[in-house]
Amino acid sequence: MVIRNMQESDLTQVEAIEKANFSIPWSLESFRESMELEHTIYLVAEEDGNIMGYCGMYRVFNEGEIVNVAVAEAYRRKQVASKLLEQLFIHGNELQVDNFFLEVRESNEAAIQLYKKLGFIEAGIRKNFYEKPRENAIFMWKR
Repeated sequence: MVIRNMQESDLTQVEAIEKANFSIPWSLESFRESMELEHTIYLVAEEDGNIMGYCGMYRVFNEGEIVNVAVAEAYRRKQVASKLLEQLFIHGNELQVDNFFLEVRESNEAAIQLYKKLGFIEAGIRKNFYEKPRENAIFMWKR
């Protein structure tokens, strides 16, 4: 597995993973626009030309808002998300980001446990944050 910066040529596979994982997925164009911004970091995990998963973060001063984390179903439970996030932290730290935060569906116990393992703590609830289905988000910080 290779963790690297997301490229234009990855977007078709990234969009497919996004659609398979989320009820309101980002479009290919949304990823394209976001990854081209100066203050973002987008990474993919790749193996033999296949995108296994991806993550993305917006950087504002010393904080990083993790806005995307997804892994293709065939690659789940193989530490793809944890390796992506660990590399994201390294990239963020190189840019003086020392605080990371994200939202996660309160029913997504696997993701919550992964984030806790990576040092995130629960900091609050965002009521009805998600749609399709409507659900609260757990707001988590890693400082």
